[in-house]
Amino acid sequence: MTLDLILIALGKAFDPIPLTAFLVVLLSERGVAKGAAFVSGWLASLAAVVTATVLLTGNGPPRPHTSPAATALAVRIALGVVLLAAAIQQWRRMRQRKKPKKPPKWQQHVDHMSLWFAAVLAPVVQPWVLIGAGAATVVEAKLSSWASDLTLALFCLLASASYLGLEIYAGFWTGRSQAFLASFRTWIDAHTDQIIIAGSLILGFWLIGKSIYLIVS
Repeated sequence: MTLDLILIALGKAFDPIPLTAFLVVLLSERGVAKGAAFVSGWLASLAAVVTATVLLTGNGPPRPHTSPAATALAVRIALGVVLLAAAIQQWRRMRQRKKPKKPPKWQQHVDHMSLWFAAVLAPVVQPWVLIGAGAATVVEAKLSSWASDLTLALFCLLASASYLGLEIYAGFWTGRSQAFLASFRTWIDAHTDQIIIAGSLILGFWLIGKSIYLIVS
C-alpha cells in the first residue's frame, strides 16, 4: 500500500493542470494569502476523501479474494485504463497543431479573487482520477497502529508537497520568488503534454499491473 500511495501522491503533487492554476493564483495580487487559501482547500478536500473512505470501510480492509477486495482492485484497474486513455488522447493532441486557447474566465479576474474563491478553486482543479486511485488504495488501510496513521498523513502531505514548497518560498522570499514562479509556470506550460503523458502512462500501467497481480496471486 505504501508504494502505491507514494506514486499516486507524487502524481498529484506534480500534475501540471492544478499546479498551473496554483501558480496563476500565487502570481496575482495578494498572491501569498490567496495561495495559502488554495493550499488549505487542497489539503482539506484531500483529507476529507481519505477520512470518508476509511469511515465508509468501517476501518477494516476487505479480506483478500473476497468481493469487496475484488471490487476495489477492479476500480483501480478501471482508473488505470482511464489514465492510459488520457495519455493516448494527449499524445494525439500533441501531434496536432494547437489552436491558441483563451484562459479560463476566473484567470481574467484573478487579481480580484477572494480568499474563499481561492480555497474552493483547489478542490475543483484536483486530479480526481488520482484521488479515486488513492481512495481505492486507502480501502486496504486499517488504522489500528501509528504506522497506518502516519502513512495516510504522509500521503496527504506528499500530495501537497509542491504546493506547500512554493507557498513557503513565495511567503518568505516574496521579491526573489516572482521571477522563479513566472519562469516555472512558463516551463510547465511548455511541457504540460509531456508531463501528462509520462505520468499517466507510469501510474496507469502500475495500477493495472499491480491490481492484476493481486487478483491472480
